[in-house]
Amino acid sequence: MKQAKTVNLTSGNVWKQMLLYSLPLFGSALVQQLYSLADLLVVGNFAEEGALAIDAIGNATVIINVLLAFAFGANGGCSVIIAKYFGARDNKKVRESFNTSMIAFSALCVVIMAFGFGFGGLSLKALDVADSYYGDCLNYLYIYMGSLPFVFLYNLGCGICSALGDSKTPFIFLVISSVLNVGLDLLFVCVLHMDVAGAAWATFLSQAISCAATFFVLMRKMRAVGTEEKPKYFDKKILKELTFASVPIILQQSFVSVGNFFVTRCINGIGEDATTGFTTAFKLVVVATMSIVAMTNGLSNFISQNKAVGEFGRIKTGFLSLFCYAVLISLIFLAVFVSCPKPLTELFIQKDKLTPDALDYSMQFLVIVSCFLPVVCVKIVADGAVRGCGGNLGFTISTFTDLLLRVILVYVLVGTGWGFKGVCWAWAIGWSISMVIALVFWYLHVRKFPKKQTAEISTENTTDITA
Repeated sequence: MKQAKTVNLTSGNVWKQMLLYSLPLFGSALVQQLYSLADLLVVGNFAEEGALAIDAIGNATVIINVLLAFAFGANGGCSVIIAKYFGARDNKKVRESFNTSMIAFSALCVVIMAFGFGFGGLSLKALDVADSYYGDCLNYLYIYMGSLPFVFLYNLGCGICSALGDSKTPFIFLVISSVLNVGLDLLFVCVLHMDVAGAAWATFLSQAISCAATFFVLMRKMRAVGTEEKPKYFDKKILKELTFASVPIILQQSFVSVGNFFVTRCINGIGEDATTGFTTAFKLVVVATMSIVAMTNGLSNFISQNKAVGEFGRIKTGFLSLFCYAVLISLIFLAVFVSCPKPLTELFIQKDKLTPDALDYSMQFLVIVSCFLPVVCVKIVADGAVRGCGGNLGFTISTFTDLLLRVILVYVLVGTGWGFKGVCWAWAIGWSISMVIALVFWYLHVRKFPKKQTAEISTENTTDITA
């Protein structure tokens, strides 16, 4: 059997390396988000109550995202720690980090599931979900909750593969899973008329297959990481490292998700049309932001590996290259969203089920918020660079500022007569201020780099990144 490859990111042409390494991460996130949009697209067009079904999925997703923050934290924290040891050629620690993370995050998943099943209904009540779609919302939430082990293990597997320099394997399996998800959506919703529950079961099965395939390859990769000493199954010191690396990401995602909880509650108070418009437009904006976040996870791993061997010149160049690639992608998203807000909204809901007000709300959000995508892109890239340097405090502060401003501004602007437009401008202002904070923290880290670099940046591509 052919051995699975791992890739060291501490040598080679940085611009080419970052492009080839980050693009599969971008593609994985893009496909994963489109896979999420498939539920809305199929349900919005084929469920008996298209707009109400979208409202049900949108509100359930607000709760799900709070719980998924822990899965994303497992991905990001584990990848940074393993990338550090892999860059330092400490294979024993790589294996011990893998073993410890598997045990620790599996236990965490059990706790999160118990919380979700125990308090899911109360959370939807607190969200002020309308009675007209509460039942569908609760069904979707509980079915998705059952898939959390697959979501956790898939994200953990993706983070480890990425830390070992392989960003392509998770992407390939995710594409397969996404195609399957769309097929199952059409079967369960269109043929079997299971509506919202059908979309949830399609996601459940797709995530299970994606998880199994990713871990099959991951186990081969770990066997390829040879070590003379037998690695520990569980290491308390590594658990401490994983905790310190994961908690800021968990807090970031939790802050964002909890903020969206309060924002969604405010929007639900405006009316069902506002909920429908926001859910549709917000899902599209998240496609752009999460795709860029995935690319910067690659930057964090790149910086972590190079910092471990003192390659500070490569760190600066890696930041600049990823910055340019990410901003270019954000401008493409901006152009698409601003030029096509109406057809993009109508793509998700049949015209006879889409009210003029819901359409108007969706278009407002897409046009106003999309204009600030390059702004939040700069913030995300700076955050990723700071996290790769171990600057968890700065990363947390910039994210918390963004969240706090958005939540406060939504309630203030909506309450002072701005209406739904206040929701849109709350996003824009929050992103702008937190971008400045993120850049300040990155600058402070760069100032700490040694003046004399430990190695010259190679202009030759000496690293195999085909993985």
